[in-house]
Amino acid sequence: MNFLPFLKLLKPFAFLLVLLSAVACRQEADESIVREDLFSLGIGRLEDEIAFYNQGDDRGRSGGGICMRDGIFYISDGGGQKIIRCNSYGDVLSMIYNDETNPAPLTLKPKENGKAVTRWAFTYPLQKPGRITVDSRKHLYAEDRLPDERHTIDEESGAVLDSVVLHFDEEGRFMEYLGQEGLGGSPFPHIKGLFTSQDDDIAVVCHLPTGWNVYWFDAEGVLLYLIKIKNDSVPVPADRRELVFASLDGIIAVPDARKLYMKVDYYRVMFDESTKTRAGNEIDSSVIWMMNVEDGSYEKTIEAPLYEITWTQVNRKTVVRVPYSLLGAAGNENLFLSFPEETGYALAILDTQNSSERQIQTSIKVNPDELQFNAFDLSTEGILSAMLVSEWTVKFVWWRTDNLLADGDS
Repeated sequence: MNFLPFLKLLKPFAFLLVLLSAVACRQEADESIVREDLFSLGIGRLEDEIAFYNQGDDRGRSGGGICMRDGIFYISDGGGQKIIRCNSYGDVLSMIYNDETNPAPLTLKPKENGKAVTRWAFTYPLQKPGRITVDSRKHLYAEDRLPDERHTIDEESGAVLDSVVLHFDEEGRFMEYLGQEGLGGSPFPHIKGLFTSQDDDIAVVCHLPTGWNVYWFDAEGVLLYLIKIKNDSVPVPADRRELVFASLDGIIAVPDARKLYMKVDYYRVMFDESTKTRAGNEIDSSVIWMMNVEDGSYEKTIEAPLYEITWTQVNRKTVVRVPYSLLGAAGNENLFLSFPEETGYALAILDTQNSSERQIQTSIKVNPDELQFNAFDLSTEGILSAMLVSEWTVKFVWWRTDNLLADGDS
């Protein structure tokens, strides 16, 4: 799934990483998972390059996306207005590109009826493709921005309606686009997540000023369910309703069921007793809510761990707890959370079927010079892949986090 540029997660907590020469550490964590660097692409507009120079990322939009399925990488290039498909060695197998802004490919050929072509290209007027996902048929779905003159405002919510989801078949031919009502529908508000299921359903998660909408379609593009979660109706555990206020951090779709994970962080208001004034907010807890999409009911809740940052000054140790962010969902109800560290990201992996018994805490390594832009993808099997952008190159890597899930199941 496309998920967020995780570098931005560092900003709210940057003061903790430098305050008093603090040293952040992860509690009760295993050794980091071995990273495998698979291939790199250059930065530019050729078919084997990604145009990540001059990132003009407006309104928190993704500059690109990644999806790994069956060892094949699907990469959307928002700056280059193209989508490419590579094997794990970095060989470009196919490309969908805007021929008004990209040079004609040198090694890829147009795919014509009756001719066998192993490496091919199709043209489509892509604007700014972002999040991307691929179903079991190898059909590709990509978020794309509409031109400015086609943006509209939703009068009820105040949301800007400016995005559609493009559908390409396994050959790379454009099929149709999805909007709010289904095929050819009106544009979506700000897309925060794009997912496909094992049954080839498509889920589009959108964030609005008034809350969140989740549009759930079948493989034919028919809208099956529309889930609306208003800001004032975010669920709160019954025993904490009078003590905390809620902040819905994100929503992701479960790959092997018609279910959603919602992570809600709960905060307490802190007061300065000496002045009797509000002194800020403090995290109380972080809870995962699992929703049944078909009837809108909440099936269960899971208490998520909190990341602990510790620093010491003059023999005094201080511990601050902060919430993880949603990273992705694998099969068999395995949920991945992340938090940025100096050397990469801390991971918390929850088995939501047996949450009280099994939680894995570990980490992955990402070099500071690889943080120009990040995009992560978690496969149904539990393999974590990433696109890491430095000043001169775009790296594609993975961590075999699926082995951790297999060890836990044995």
